[in-house]
Amino acid sequence: MSYTYPNGNEALKDVNLKISRGESVAIMGENGAGKTTMAKLMLGLIRPTRGRVLIDGIDTRESTTARIARKVGYIFQNPLYQLFSDTVEKEVTLGPRAMGMDEKTVSERVTATLREMGLERLRDVPPLSLSEGERKRVAIASVLSMDPQALIIDEPTLGQDEVERVRLMQILRRQLEKGKSVIIISHDVDFAYEVAERFVIMKRGRVLGALTKAELLSNREMLEEANLVVPQLLDIADVLKRNGILENNSSMDIRGLASAIISAIKGGQR
Repeated sequence: MSYTYPNGNEALKDVNLKISRGESVAIMGENGAGKTTMAKLMLGLIRPTRGRVLIDGIDTRESTTARIARKVGYIFQNPLYQLFSDTVEKEVTLGPRAMGMDEKTVSERVTATLREMGLERLRDVPPLSLSEGERKRVAIASVLSMDPQALIIDEPTLGQDEVERVRLMQILRRQLEKGKSVIIISHDVDFAYEVAERFVIMKRGRVLGALTKAELLSNREMLEEANLVVPQLLDIADVLKRNGILENNSSMDIRGLASAIISAIKGGQR
């Protein structure tokens, strides 16, 4: 599919992409690559100029945004754009009530979500008085309480310190364990590598490639073409190859690299 904005800007050009239930995907590229437009199309906020977008078999042109929101949850890059209530608990309650859930279900859903997100002690606190990392968690909780099948999170690490980055990784991994789809919109390759299993690399509205973790480690040129910062893991792999610890055609994940380093250390100690 393709999408052209009313001002004539062709933001996406002949994109073909399938994301399966339970899959973790990172959509990556610099500003202007088309990532946010892709997210808007997945949410039904805009409709493709050519082609179509299907959400669980439903054509977004034939559905309402509210119906799609029951299946796909979206966390904004800036959580302030989606926090409206005067307490954390009320914020997390909004979605389930809007979906017409009965009060018993709403209460159970909200309590479970606050517990999972580590927000129980903050339930009566105004969201806008929280730290940036806490606000991000409230925004995620407000979406998770609706139990969508897929979660899209836009630039998850923006403004996050290392502690919050790790906490966020754990949250997203738990969603994957529950069989949810997790879609990360980001230019942070190192964070995406820790969560995603597939990487869609974009530049100027086109998909340069859809790579597995192993393929990502052997595609420095594609990352550089998309103006993405090469992950530290890839730099480590290059050093190992130059020193004969890895074969030049090797492409492996972090566990494989760790094994290669351990083997090299043990070999040097003999």
